[in-house]
Amino acid sequence: MITDFADTSFLCALYRNQENTDRAVAYRQTMGLPLQVTSLLEFEFLQSTRLQVWLFAADRKKGYPQKEADKMLLDWESDISAGKIKFLACDTEAVHQFAKSLSLRHTASGGHRTLDVLHVATAVHLGAKNFLTFDSRQKKLAKSVGLKTPL
Repeated sequence: MITDFADTSFLCALYRNQENTDRAVAYRQTMGLPLQVTSLLEFEFLQSTRLQVWLFAADRKKGYPQKEADKMLLDWESDISAGKIKFLACDTEAVHQFAKSLSLRHTASGGHRTLDVLHVATAVHLGAKNFLTFDSRQKKLAKSVGLKTPL
């Protein structure tokens, strides 16, 4: 069982200065334990960071430059090496089955994206108490399954 499970919006706020960074950093400091993540969450964080570089290259009003992404990814790898991040295994079939039921009950009325549903399903599967997100729709989905959303 884990206490906190984060989504990508929380990771992005930790690794890049943005509107929610102060809140993410303050909450992270209260956690004490290593930040517990899955390989899927890591993949979405890495993919999101790389996509922002592409967006910036296409339109300098969007995304951010490669140099900024490189720093984020270097900090991420450094935190893994320092033991500040712990990877958790989960039963992906069980997560997918629960995600299907969440999707059936909530997506048509709540507009939830695939990975958002999967992250909430993963948090429930891992026994998390808190779901860390700055995404309002994902927050509603997490609350609907009994997760607390302290941010």
